[in-house]
Parts: sequence; C-alpha cells; structure tokens
Amino acid sequence: MLKNIKIINAKIPGYKETQQISINEEGIIEKIELMSGIFSPEKTEILYDVRGDWLSLGGVDLQINGGLGLAFTNLREKHIPTLQKICQYLWEQGIDGFLPTLVTTSVDNIKRSLSVIDDFLAIQSQAKKETAKILGVHLEGPFLNHEKKGAHPAQYLLTPMKETVEWVLGEYGHLVKIMTLAPELDPSDEVISYLISQGIIVSLGHSQATAQEAKKAFKLGASMVTHAYNAMPPLHHRKPGLLGEAMINPKVYCGLIADGNHVSPTMIELLLRGSLYEAGVFLVSDALAPIGLEDGVYPWDDRQIEVKEGTARLADGTLAGTTLPLLVGVKNLVEWQICPIGIAIALGTESPRKALNLGGISPGQPAHLLRWHWEETTHQLTWKRLNSEWA
Repeated sequence: MLKNIKIINAKIPGYKETQQISINEEGIIEKIELMSGIFSPEKTEILYDVRGDWLSLGGVDLQINGGLGLAFTNLREKHIPTLQKICQYLWEQGIDGFLPTLVTTSVDNIKRSLSVIDDFLAIQSQAKKETAKILGVHLEGPFLNHEKKGAHPAQYLLTPMKETVEWVLGEYGHLVKIMTLAPELDPSDEVISYLISQGIIVSLGHSQATAQEAKKAFKLGASMVTHAYNAMPPLHHRKPGLLGEAMINPKVYCGLIADGNHVSPTMIELLLRGSLYEAGVFLVSDALAPIGLEDGVYPWDDRQIEVKEGTARLADGTLAGTTLPLLVGVKNLVEWQICPIGIAIALGTESPRKALNLGGISPGQPAHLLRWHWEETTHQLTWKRLNSEWA
C-alpha cells in the first residue's frame, strides 16, 4: 500500500529556515512548512530525515543540443527509441525536463525534427515510467548574426523577417518555447512582436547588438539572453552591449554555461552579482550530441567536433559546446566558492522554471526530489534522487 511521506530537517532553495515537506500517496507535495516539534510517524506515513541536506526539484535544461550521439537537428522517425533513451539518461542525470535545442540548419531539417518531436510528445504523454520530459523546443537560429555565428553553419543563416519566421515555424510553432535571434538584424521590429504574439519567448544571442538595440528588443518583449558572454560583444566600460543592458533589466533572464571553459569563474561571479543571483540567471548545459559518450571525435552536421574532458571544439578550435550534464554546473559554482549552495541549486532547478513561466518547488508539484549533500571533508557537493529510496 502506498504511504504518505513526511521529510524533515530539509533546506530548500528560497526558504530561509529548515523545512518539513508532506507528500501524499500520489507523490504530490501537499505542504512545505517550518520545522517544529518531535515526529512520530503514523502507520500510513514514512518519516524521512535528511539531516539538514538540501532538497530541490530536478533540473530543467533550456539549452541542450542532443544526447547519446544523436543531434536533435538530425531527428528522424527511426530515432524515437533513441529519444526515449535520451530522456531516461537525462532523468538519471537529475533532469526533470528539457528543451531539445535545434541549432542552425536547413529549414527542411528544422521542420523534420519538429515533426518527430511532435510525434514523440504524443508517445511520451502515455508513458508511465519516470523520465525527463520534453517541455517544448528551443530554436537557436537560424536568425543569427554572421559575425557571431560561432559553430553555427553560415550557409543556413537567415535574415529575420516575419514571413521567413512563419516559413521556418510552419505548422509546429506551438512546439517552440524559445527562439534565439540577433535583434539588430530586424530593424522593422516585426519579428520579436510576432514571436511574442505566438507565445514564444525571445532570447537574444549570437548577436552584435549594442546596448541601445538590446534595450529596444527588451521593450518589445524579448526576455532572455542565450549563453551569456558567449557569441556577443564583451562587456566594456563605455560600450556595455547586449549583456550589460540585460544585467540591469530585472525582467530579463540570462542563460549561463558554468563548465569553466565557456566563461571564467570570475566573470560568472560578476554576472551573478550584477543580476542579483537567481533573480536573473539560470544555468544551461549547452550540451552537444556526444553527452553520455566518451571523449573522442564525433560528427557535427557535415563537420566534426573533438570532445576532450567535456569540452567540444571544431577542427579550427572554435568552441562548439560541452558534453557535461546541467547539474555539473551547480556543483562547479559551489566548489569554486562563487555562491552559496542554495543559490547554486536554484540556478539549475528553480530559475530555469521561472524563466519558462513554470512553477518551482511548492505544494501541488510532483515530488521528483533531489537530495544535495555538502561533504565538509572533501569540499564536494553531491546529489541523488530520493524517489527510489521510499518506493
């Protein structure tokens, strides 16, 4: 028989003091309350003491490009079983939900991948096994600036116009939750307004936008920045650029890759301080297709990438992405002593949910909980899923 569960002595991101969590027989959080009293579990209740460890929901990755060797831009119907394996792999990496990210490619490839994801979502909705859920799609391109294209193939970049955006989205606009674009390429201001009207979050990235151009885009409704610092003008004391404007805007969220290669720890700390920590920053993995595989050389569209110690580069040395799971970034922030444990956990679990307008850890949410433990002797942060321990 299923039992109610009461977790005691838990620290939770966003709560100042130690809490207790009540979970009902359906696995839903019923209450989060301040710790009080001595507990004696009833016959229908399991009492679980986490002894001052941190609890959170699982991570949400808003920018991940593939997994287990499969790039999401290469999706075909035959890859649906692989998609299922990717979702299971990400669940095992502490991820509750993610946005498959389609980087710049041909419009035919974009539409084919969106079609497969649409079919997969119908299958996933019927699945009973707990896996990471696809929450929609992130289109990172093709409306990017050639001068900041990074690893994106130049031959597929397009100029953002309303008609072109409609062509790219086709019948699958309902799947797209985020679109990354360079706002300076659309002086008509039609594209951002159109995307917002379709319920799509506009994220600025791979861009040469000045502070003034970024400010205009934010006024039009853009509310996100893709992988802060990377593929955009650097911060400068006289030319703050896109990122500088984002940092002072309380309505804008900045995605951040905390692998230690994309952005130095010093600049990460500067961003977090400037953005009031979790109020305006969320972690992303920006992981490429080889995530879950060993280091080596792998195909990347019609080129190749080499993966070494979790970092992927093109043959010319261009940084292409990582193969490190999202929660590695949480551990890095703590072990680099950049921010407190609770804030680091929130950046990988709560903040991406807020950026996507989803609920965080609260009554009514499924209790897919991670337990985080800080080991004082080794100065390491570890996590594990709790659900299996009381199943």
